Amino acid sequence: MSDWLFDLGNSRFKFAPLQGNRAGDVQAWAHGAEGMAAQPEHSLPSGRVAFVASVAAPSLTAAMLDQLQRRFEQVRVVRTTGECAGVRIAYAKPEKFGVDRFLALLAAATAQRPVLVVGVGTALTLDLLDGNGQHHGGRISASPTTMREALHTRAVQLPASGGEYSEFANDTADALASGCDGAAVALIERSVQQAQTLLGAPPALLVHGGGAPALMPLLPGADYHPSLVLDGLARWAVHPAAR
Repeated sequence: MSDWLFDLGNSRFKFAPLQGNRAGDVQAWAHGAEGMAAQPEHSLPSGRVAFVASVAAPSLTAAMLDQLQRRFEQVRVVRTTGECAGVRIAYAKPEKFGVDRFLALLAAATAQRPVLVVGVGTALTLDLLDGNGQHHGGRISASPTTMREALHTRAVQLPASGGEYSEFANDTADALASGCDGAAVALIERSVQQAQTLLGAPPALLVHGGGAPALMPLLPGADYHPSLVLDGLARWAVHPAAR
C-alpha cells in the first residue's frame, strides 16, 4: 500500500504519492466550498500513511483529516520544529513559523547553497536560507492577487483581475497589474540585495505557489518549483522525526 502527501493551503488542496524522498505526480483542487463539493470523495487516494500539511482554517482541516482517516491506516500531520533534516529555523518560537514555509525550506535545503525561497499564494512570503541550513528569517506581504482583490473591495471600479505588465502603463487594468506585480518584484529584488550583503554572496532565487508563473518573466534567473511544499513534506516524511 502506498504513502501519500497532502498539502492544504489557503486556496488550493494538492496531493501526490510519496516516491522516495520526493513528491510524485501532483493533483490539485480548489478548496472553497464549491471546489471541494465538485470532487467526489472516491477521487481521493487511499493507502498506508497520509502525511498532511495544512495552513487552512481549522474547520476545513478537520473535515479533510476526517476523510483521510477513513482512507488511510495512519494520518500524520506535520508541525514546524526548530530543526529538521539539517534546517534550523530562525524564529525564537518555531511553532509560529508557517508549516508551508518550513516545508519549502526543507525542500530548498537539498541544494546546499544560499537560497531565497519565495512563495506566491494568498500571501507573498520570502525566506532566506544559507548553504549550511540556517534560516535567516524572512518577510510576509500580500501577494499581487490579494493586492488586486483588496483594491477592488475598497474601490469597486478597479478591476480585481486582468491587465498586462508594463513599466509605464497607459490604461487602468495594465496599471494595476504593473503596480501589484511590480510591488512584489521590488520586494523580492530588495531581499536578494540584502541577502547578498548579509551572506556575502547572492542567493539563488526559488519561486513557488499558484501566483508564481505571472512573476517569473519579471525575475530573470529565478527557478520555478511548483511542488516545493510537497517535496518538503516528502523529505519530512522520510526523516526519522516523522516515524
